[in-house]
Amino acid sequence: MLAKDLMIPLQESLTPEMTLKSAAGVLRTANRGEERIGVKGLPVLDPRGKMIGFLSIGDILKAVFPSYMGLMNIGDFSWDGMVEDMARRVVDRRVGTVMTTAVISVHEEAPLMVCVDHMIKHGVKRLPVIGADGRVSGILYERDVFEAICDIMLSVTKEKLG
Repeated sequence: MLAKDLMIPLQESLTPEMTLKSAAGVLRTANRGEERIGVKGLPVLDPRGKMIGFLSIGDILKAVFPSYMGLMNIGDFSWDGMVEDMARRVVDRRVGTVMTTAVISVHEEAPLMVCVDHMIKHGVKRLPVIGADGRVSGILYERDVFEAICDIMLSVTKEKLG
């Protein structure tokens, strides 16, 4: 089984010039396969369609909760509505300023074992899949890999019982 066998074809993407507000709207309403259920991250493409980054829910949360705040005891100075205030402050920030630029990806011909290895070693749950043309052709989700593994395990169990 190869990455291209399990990937969900790329239907939507982001640009580095988009605001976080626009990107959040796309993430919440994006198609995943045939369903419009939202996604947890999308590739960021340059004008030629090449991937230059990836924006995830985690990147947006980090923009709202800057890393320096982790050095403080938030309970000492937080207030009701603090997250809301901080979220309002970042709506106009550009995707390019908060996206992850060191993106772990795989080629569409990568064996499933290579994909699982990348997911585990790098702690990622989504792998952009790069096609022969060097562009993102889809995304391989941890959940889909897990489902494929479960299908294999269950079919082995059926074979033993049958």
